[in-house]
Amino acid sequence: MDMLMIQLEKDTSIPLYEQLYEKIKKGIIDGSISVRTKLPSKRKLSEFLSISQTTVELAYAQLLAEGYIISKPRVGFFVEAIEELAYVEKAVAHPTLKTSANPEVYIDFNPGSIDTEAFPFAAWRKYAKDAIDLHQKELLLLGSPQGELELREQIASYLYQSRGVLCSPEQIVIGSGTEQLLPMIMKLLGEKNRYAIENPGYTLTHYIFDQSYQQIIPINVDQDGMKIQQLEQTDANVAYITPSHQFPTGAVLSASRRFQLLNWAAQDKKRFIIEDDYDSEFRYIGKPIASLQGLDRLNKVIYLSTFSKSLMPSLRIAYFVLPRELLPIYYKMFSYYTSTVPRFEQYILAQFMKEGHFSKHLNRMRKIYRKKLEKLTLSLTPYGPSVSISGEQAGMHVVLTVNHKLNAQTLSERALQNGIRIIPITNYMITPTIENRDNQFLLGFGGLVEDQIPYAIEQLMDCWEIQKQVKRD
Repeated sequence: MDMLMIQLEKDTSIPLYEQLYEKIKKGIIDGSISVRTKLPSKRKLSEFLSISQTTVELAYAQLLAEGYIISKPRVGFFVEAIEELAYVEKAVAHPTLKTSANPEVYIDFNPGSIDTEAFPFAAWRKYAKDAIDLHQKELLLLGSPQGELELREQIASYLYQSRGVLCSPEQIVIGSGTEQLLPMIMKLLGEKNRYAIENPGYTLTHYIFDQSYQQIIPINVDQDGMKIQQLEQTDANVAYITPSHQFPTGAVLSASRRFQLLNWAAQDKKRFIIEDDYDSEFRYIGKPIASLQGLDRLNKVIYLSTFSKSLMPSLRIAYFVLPRELLPIYYKMFSYYTSTVPRFEQYILAQFMKEGHFSKHLNRMRKIYRKKLEKLTLSLTPYGPSVSISGEQAGMHVVLTVNHKLNAQTLSERALQNGIRIIPITNYMITPTIENRDNQFLLGFGGLVEDQIPYAIEQLMDCWEIQKQVKRD
C-alpha cells in the first residue's frame, strides 16, 4: 500500500496516535485494508499526514500489541488475518432487561444499620495517618496468616474482660467477615458433618452452609433460645448458635440450656459448637451474658465474632477463637494462606483498641442505642395491644408482633409501597415452626435518628391502618 487516506482531527481532545490507531483498525476489520497488505513506513506516513513519526510509531505499536499487524524486521509492517477478531468487534444488539422499579425507601428498619453520626472519626483518622508513615513500612509486606499479633493480643484481652472468653493470641484467626471465616471453620472440622442451625436464623449463614454443600438440620427457637432437647434427637454433630442474642428473635439461651448444650457436645469427640457472638457488646438489661466459650472446659466451642456492629460494617474485620486441639489442623491446612484483611486496617484497629478508644466508643454507643430503644418503646406504646415488642434486652433490633388481619408478608409489602422497609421474621425461617411467627417483624433501630423515631413509627402504623388507643379516665 502506497499510502493511507486518513483524515485526522487535530483540534479534538483525542490524541492523534489514538485516532490513527482506530482508523487503521477499522479499515482492517471492515476489509478496506486487505490481509497481508504492507503498511506505509513510519517516515512516509508521518510526512503524508503531517504528523510526527512518534505518533505513527505509537499507533503501530498498539496495533502490533493487539495482533492486527505483524512486524517483519527490515521489511515493514503487514496486516494480519483477524477473522475471529472481526467477529468480536461486530456490534451486537443486546436485549433490554426489564426490571421492576423498586419503591424509594425513606424509612429503613434495617437490623444491620449502625449510627454513623457517632463514629469517632478524629481518633480513627489519627491512627490512619500513623499507619501511612515511613516508620510503618513493614506493613507493606505480607503479615501473619492469622492476622497481626498486636491486634490478636488486643482482641484476646478485650474478650477476657468483656465476654469471659479464655484464649491466647495464638488461638485467634482474623479474617474479612463471617463469609470468609465460617467456610474455614467448616474445612477445619472436616467433611460429612451435620450442622444444627437455629430456625429462624441468620440468612447469610444459610447461604454459606448451602454453598459449601453442608447438611443442615433446622432446630426451632423459643423464648429461651435453641431447643436443645430437639437438637439431642437429631444426628447433628456441630451446632451453630447465637446464644447471647439470638438472631433474629432476640432470645437469650437460658442457663439450663447452655449447660445442656455443653453436655451434648461433650458426649462425642466429633461434636463442636460454633458460638456466633455478633452483637453482644450492646446489652441494656442486667449484666452481660457470659460466653459459652468461657463456660467450656472440654475445648468444644469455636467462638466467632465481628466488629461490624461495634464499629462499622465496611471495616470487614471478624475473627474466630479455636480450641487448642484444632490449632495443629489449622496450621496444617491454612499456614500458607495470607490474611484477607489489609495490614493497615489491622494496625489502625489495634492502636484504636490499645489506647482505650474502643471501650470508650462502646460505652458511648450503648447509651445512644439505649436512648433509641427507649424512644422506640415509647413511640409504640400508644398502639398497644395491637403491637408489642420482645427481644429488647440487647442488640440493635427488636421483634415487633402485630395483631392484624393481614399477615406479616402482606404488611411488609404494603409498607414498602409507602417507602418503609421492614422485614418479616418468616424471611429468616428455613421450615415452619410451632411458634406462630406469621405476624412478627424484625425492627432495627440502630440506623434511625433518635428524634425521627416517633415519626417513623407513626408512618408505619398509618400505612397499616393501626390506630392509637384512646386513653380513658
